[in-house]
Amino acid sequence: MPSIQNRLICPRLTKAPALLKGRVKMDTNQRGIEEMQKGNFEEAATIFSEAIKANPDDPVSYINFGNLLSAVNELEKALKFYEKAIKIDPNMATAYYGAGNVHFNQENYNEAKNMYEKALKKGLDEGDLHFMLGMSLFNLGQNRLSLPYLQRSVELNVSDSDARFQYGLCLAQLELIDEAMKQFKAVIEIDEQHADAFYNLGVAYAFKENISRATEMLERALEIQPDHMLAGHALKIMNENLNQ
Repeated sequence: MPSIQNRLICPRLTKAPALLKGRVKMDTNQRGIEEMQKGNFEEAATIFSEAIKANPDDPVSYINFGNLLSAVNELEKALKFYEKAIKIDPNMATAYYGAGNVHFNQENYNEAKNMYEKALKKGLDEGDLHFMLGMSLFNLGQNRLSLPYLQRSVELNVSDSDARFQYGLCLAQLELIDEAMKQFKAVIEIDEQHADAFYNLGVAYAFKENISRATEMLERALEIQPDHMLAGHALKIMNENLNQ
């Protein structure tokens, strides 16, 4: 049986940056946030621009504008707004978090890690931050360093299936198979249509030579997602081995 690490998948995830209401003209920032949440990005941009013009020394509006630009994939422009917010107030943790998300989306995982660590040092202690810091380290191949951040993310948001799934993957990469299986089972309890969790649970059962349960899990993954190539391939290999 091949090592479980070779069969795990790691979908790229980025948590949305927080939207801030601001210190000055809170109603203006709130209106911008509401328009952004409705998908009215041009209107939101106009409102955030008005907030910046009204008070160019308030970092919150720059962060919100950066979040807006990130949402429409204008990453380089977004980064400039986060940097401006940091220049105004070096203690704005959410600005470092937003900058970290930009770097993560650009696959600059080391820069992302540095920004997330700064956000943490500046006092931001939320599940999403721990998740993204853990994912940055995971993508850098630093699985042992990633593990406590992913664990903390799950502790802070027990219903976050994405964080729990990635925590399970990290455990499996470290060959902590029983612990990984607990997380995959918990993911399925949260989201019974999570094909990747069923697939990885099937691989874990195969690793433990429980072929009947492995087959059951892989077949369930394919029921949910018929084009799940990894599940189909794993099931084919297992059937071929049984017929030999």
